[in-house]
Amino acid sequence: MARLHPMLEPYVPTAADPFDSVKAAHLLNRATFGGTIDEIARAQKLGPREAVNWLLDFPDAPAEEINPHDIPDLAVIKGFPSDPKAMQALLLGKTPAEQQALRMQIAVANQQADITTSNWWLGRMAYGPFPMHEKLTFLWHGHFTTSATDERSGLLIWNQNETLRKYAAGNFRQFVHAISHDPAMLDYLNNQQNKKAHPNENYARELMELFTLGIGNYTETDIKESARAFTGWTHDGINYVFRPAEHDTGIKKFLGTSGNLNGDDIVELILRQPACSKYIAGRLYKWFVSEDPNPAISDSLAQILVENDYELRPALRTLLTSKVFYQPDAIGSQIKSPVQLMVGLVRQLGLPAPDDRVVQPLLRQMGQIPFRPPNVKGWPGGHMWINTSTLFVRYNAAVTLTAGVIAGLADSPANPADLVGHWVDRLIQRPIDPSQNFVLVNAARGNLQPGVLRQATGVAARQVIQLIVSMPEYQLC
Repeated sequence: MARLHPMLEPYVPTAADPFDSVKAAHLLNRATFGGTIDEIARAQKLGPREAVNWLLDFPDAPAEEINPHDIPDLAVIKGFPSDPKAMQALLLGKTPAEQQALRMQIAVANQQADITTSNWWLGRMAYGPFPMHEKLTFLWHGHFTTSATDERSGLLIWNQNETLRKYAAGNFRQFVHAISHDPAMLDYLNNQQNKKAHPNENYARELMELFTLGIGNYTETDIKESARAFTGWTHDGINYVFRPAEHDTGIKKFLGTSGNLNGDDIVELILRQPACSKYIAGRLYKWFVSEDPNPAISDSLAQILVENDYELRPALRTLLTSKVFYQPDAIGSQIKSPVQLMVGLVRQLGLPAPDDRVVQPLLRQMGQIPFRPPNVKGWPGGHMWINTSTLFVRYNAAVTLTAGVIAGLADSPANPADLVGHWVDRLIQRPIDPSQNFVLVNAARGNLQPGVLRQATGVAARQVIQLIVSMPEYQLC
């Protein structure tokens, strides 16, 4: 067993460096979509290690298995074929007008399924039974990317999301095999067209460049040879299908190995490369800790992946309990994605589950809608979330959601300083600059005087909340 990098050793609270509410909130912001006051208190009471165990305690299963009664209604799209050949059979014998009407009906049904599923997922991110399960599913949704814009079958998009959820904290080896057999992925990256006579390199290229190895760890020859190995991999609708007649059975030379390789062989050879574990470790580091991974720490985390045969939980547990995760520079340094911004605010304020009629247009303007990443690279994230146009939208989006705040306003502290402290702790969850605190207290004081009615307290609280969510600090977690 390789020696663990010192910064990956467990963070142990001390009197001088306690596991306080700021650190507990940091854990919940990164591992979930943000913690409520009660969840922060629970995590703080559990301590850093047991809090991570609590968050990781969810079944490695799709939502339909966890609770079949809490899934979107997909009955309409389940009645339509997802395979082109089956679609042609359905159209056979119909007049051109009837065919056009049926195609339109299917397109509308799939579009509605996309909206329904997206809204369901946003609600599950906010109030689902396993917050970290959804945060990890969202991580892999931006990694193993497929877009509903290009994949027009709502059922295949739903099935892929269930695959992401099943393996979100499971075995990455099995995960890559599963995603390589996934019908939505095979469609999105054109493996339906990958045949012996005319190999299509799209999936083979992205498998290495974006999913497993990263640029510079393979050659163009490796892409061409692995594409041959994936010939004949297709689907008949919801199920993966291998078509032997379209598969190239010749000898392929890939990453130093020669043989009659198939797609599963390619995946196994990729996973043996040291670059693979380092690439995935770097992805986890960027997602949970910092946009600028320390190579030595990332390499040490990669070794944990290898030693555990690519089981993700040991690496996740190590990272989320580590010294590097709780270093001061990591706390409050990550720009919230639009989804994190919206879902986090819903959770922090106890708002109803996001209404797609309100949230979807806001997410579109901010550049992130579930199931619709911009391209195969997923969302760029980090500083790319904020520019002169999106920053204004982000402020307005947060303020728009606060218009629905009712609970807890009149029960806010009546003292201006206490009221501000209460809502800063609840929303920003870490200390702010004294000058900003002064501005907030003055704003509260303008609506509060000794002995005022509870109604005035609510007015002051709402104004303070809207000012807080418009602060640059609220854009960070």
